[in-house]
Amino acid sequence: MIRSVIRGSGSALPQRCVTNAELAAQVDTSDEWIVERTGIRQRYIAGEDETTSSLAIEAARKALAAAAIEANEIGLIILATATPDNTFPATATKVQAALGCAGCIAFDVQAVCSGFLYALTTADSLLRTGAAKKALVIGAETFSRILDWEDRTTCVLFGDGAGAVVLEAVEGDESGPGIIASRLHADGTQHDLLYVDGGPSTTQTVGQLRMKGREVFRHAVVNLADVLNEVLEEAGVSAADIDWVVPHQANARILDATARKLGLPMEKVVVTVDRHANTSAASVPLAFDAAVQDGRIKPGDLVMFEAMGGGFTWGACLARL
Repeated sequence: MIRSVIRGSGSALPQRCVTNAELAAQVDTSDEWIVERTGIRQRYIAGEDETTSSLAIEAARKALAAAAIEANEIGLIILATATPDNTFPATATKVQAALGCAGCIAFDVQAVCSGFLYALTTADSLLRTGAAKKALVIGAETFSRILDWEDRTTCVLFGDGAGAVVLEAVEGDESGPGIIASRLHADGTQHDLLYVDGGPSTTQTVGQLRMKGREVFRHAVVNLADVLNEVLEEAGVSAADIDWVVPHQANARILDATARKLGLPMEKVVVTVDRHANTSAASVPLAFDAAVQDGRIKPGDLVMFEAMGGGFTWGACLARL
């Protein structure tokens, strides 16, 4: 049996950290209002010289170092982002060039906040078919570029950053490390609840983020609980068997509601939304790397990744470290 094993992780954040208090000086909001509704206390905002690709490259280099793998060993790069450097080419090709692994497969995936789950599942499938032996899976965003900074209901929610993992295809059995089960979904009928009002095909502009928060919250709790149960059933394990849940960091209330719906204690949920805010496709690998770095997530742990984003798209992935 070929399994995709996570060999290492890395992350990157912009230099500038923006607290709620600093944001409140520019937008009609307050630290209390933001914390009560979202759990967010700060976020990182990219400077003029910081881009999706530069953050992705930094995170990728750290992941390669953690995995003790050279860049020229990588046969596949998948970068999940909704904020690419250019309409084309894929930002993944910039990462490939910067790392010096020319010739390997490199492309972007766009599934917004679920992007890293889509990229991880795609990479796992390609590794198991033999298309590559080692892969970089990256989530990177500069969401601050598409925010309406006069819309206090959305601009306080998001931040910038990148996270990456290195996967390696290895032969192993069902009890060993590797990705065990994944499930992905989408529902395009919910487009108008979370979208950007621009695009090269329609308006020839980048556009800005628009969201109906209450409706998104309601769908998120139901969809995430359902897909988590699907993955647990496929893997033949119970929620109690999970050591850690690494969720998309959208809102502390969503994290809490999803955990309650599954009967999981919050002590098993990795939470970084207070520090990073919602970094879209970067949030899951950012949170994962934070928990690896501080020693919470260890080899042998059973880890569930999950996310939902605009589209709607959502998914979950269970892996043994």
